[in-house]
Amino acid sequence: MRYRRRLRSRIIISFALFGLGLTALFAVATVYMRMRLEDQLVNNTLERELRHFVEFKRDNPDPDAPWSMSTYDAQIVRAGRTASVPLAWQKYDTGVFDIEGIGDQDKTLPYKLAVYKDADFWAYLRFDVSTQKLSERQLVVVLVASVLVFALFSLLIGFWLSARVMSPVSELAQRVRAMSRSGRPEPLKAHFADDEVGQLAAALDDYSTQLTQMVQRDREFNADVSHELRTPLSVIASTTELLQGSPDLTDKLRERLKRIERAVRQSSELIDALLLLSRRERQAPTDGEATDVVKIVEQIVDAQRVQVANKPVEVRVEIEEALAAAAPSSVVAVALSNLIGNAFKYTQAGEVIINVGHGRVSVEDTGPGIKAEDAEKLFERGVRGTEVGTGGGLGLAIVRRLCELYGWKVALAPRPQGGATATLEFGRRGRDFISDTSAP
Repeated sequence: MRYRRRLRSRIIISFALFGLGLTALFAVATVYMRMRLEDQLVNNTLERELRHFVEFKRDNPDPDAPWSMSTYDAQIVRAGRTASVPLAWQKYDTGVFDIEGIGDQDKTLPYKLAVYKDADFWAYLRFDVSTQKLSERQLVVVLVASVLVFALFSLLIGFWLSARVMSPVSELAQRVRAMSRSGRPEPLKAHFADDEVGQLAAALDDYSTQLTQMVQRDREFNADVSHELRTPLSVIASTTELLQGSPDLTDKLRERLKRIERAVRQSSELIDALLLLSRRERQAPTDGEATDVVKIVEQIVDAQRVQVANKPVEVRVEIEEALAAAAPSSVVAVALSNLIGNAFKYTQAGEVIINVGHGRVSVEDTGPGIKAEDAEKLFERGVRGTEVGTGGGLGLAIVRRLCELYGWKVALAPRPQGGATATLEFGRRGRDFISDTSAP
C-alpha cells in the first residue's frame, strides 16, 4: 500500500512551503532590485561627476583651482602621462569598474573606479563602496531573518487553519468509528453544515440506511428459510423414526431409512452452519462442553461410506488421541463432511486414510490429486479442480469461511504417493481438551 501523509499534515506543509517560498522570493527580488538600482545609480553618478571634473579642468587648468568632492577621490593627468597614476588603474579604458583594494591593516576595501580617457586627459574617480557593501550585507541578514520569521508564522497559521479546516472531517471520522464500535447506525448529516463534509455525511447516511435494510432483509430471509426448511426436515425425521419402529421392515428398507435419517441430520447441520456464517456469529456447543471430533468423524465415515461401497477403496480411520473443538457439532460435521466426502467421491481405487490427533484431522486419498499451485484457489467460491467431475465448487469455500469464523486452519496439498491430503487444524482448544481428558 502506497504511503501518504495525513490530510492535515499535507495542509500544514503546503501552507508552510507556500509562505516560505513566497517570502523567500520577495526577499531575493528585493535584494536583487536594491543592488541593481544602487549599482546603476552609483555608476551613472560616477560617470557624470567624472565628466564634470574633466570639463572643470579644461576650463580651469590651474592646479590650485578649487573643485572638491567629499565622497570622491579624483585624479587627472595629461594623456599618456602615468607617473602619478597607480599601475593597477592604467590598464582600464573608459568606464566604471569594481575593484578590491588593500586598505589600512591589510583589509580588503571594495571601491568603484570611474575612468575617462580622451586625447588630452586621463581622469580617474575613485568611490569607496565599503559602506554600501556593509549595508547590503545587513539588508541580506534582515531579509533572511524576515524569511525565517514569516516561515514560522506561516507554519503556525497552517496549524491553526488545518485544525479549523479538518475539524468537521475529524468529527465525522470519530462519529463513524463510534458507530462502527457500537454496531448501531446513527444519522450523521444533522451534525454538519451543508458543505462538502455535510454532503459526505449525507452519502454515508444513505449508504448506512441501504446497508441496514439489506442486512435486515438478509436476517429475515435466513430466519424464514431456516424455519421453512426445518419444518419438512422435522416431518421427514419423525416419519423415518416411526417407520423404523415397524416390525415388518426388511433389512434393505431399514438400511434405506437409516440413510434418509443421516441425510436429514446432515441437512440440519448444514442449515445451522450456514446460519452462523450469514450472521458471522461464533457459537460454542450448547451444553458448554467441547464437541468430540472423533465421534463426528466416525459418524461421517459411516454416513459417507456408501460412496465407496462399489469401488475398490479401503477406508482407514486412525485415532491417535482424543480431540475436541470449541464449536457446535453441526459446524464440525459440515467442515469434516466436505473434506471426507471429497476424498470418498474422487477416489476410484486405492485407499482413504483419516488420521485424528495432535489438534487436527488429516484426510489422505489416492484420487486424481491436485496441483500445488491450485491448492489455495480451490477454497475460492465456484473454483474446482481440473481433474474432478461435476460439482458447484462451494463445499471447500464453506469450509474456509467456517475456519475463519472459528480461528481454525484448513489446507490442501498434493500427496507424495499420489492423490491429495486435506488437513483441518482446530488450534489450541483441541490441545487443551486432550490434556483435560487425559488427566486421571
